[in-house]
Amino acid sequence: MTPDDFRRIALSFPGAEEGSHMGAVDFRVGGRIFATLASVKQGYGNLMFTPEVQSGYLSDLPRMFLPIHGGWGRMGMTHVILDAVTEEILEGALRTAWKLRSDANVRARKRTRRK
Repeated sequence: MTPDDFRRIALSFPGAEEGSHMGAVDFRVGGRIFATLASVKQGYGNLMFTPEVQSGYLSDLPRMFLPIHGGWGRMGMTHVILDAVTEEILEGALRTAWKLRSDANVRARKRTRRK
């Protein structure tokens, strides 16, 4: 897969928009990031998972996914190796990151309304 494939798939989800953070391309839903191309020069796309979701991808597909180094990785942020991943798996991983962010946005709106 290529960065353009990553972009095309990320933008195919409802409400997804391309943005930029600190000079890197990111993908957002409801104004919040769910994926980036911040590590594209190293051959990676980045996905915002939870640690639990990340664990599943790392154990099931270790040749396609690895944690981002340091604290970000411990929080669930995950590299996807673009040269290794198939379109079907990338689409599923991006959909998972998009859904996690979408669901978090809904929970945050509900908390705000209760205040």
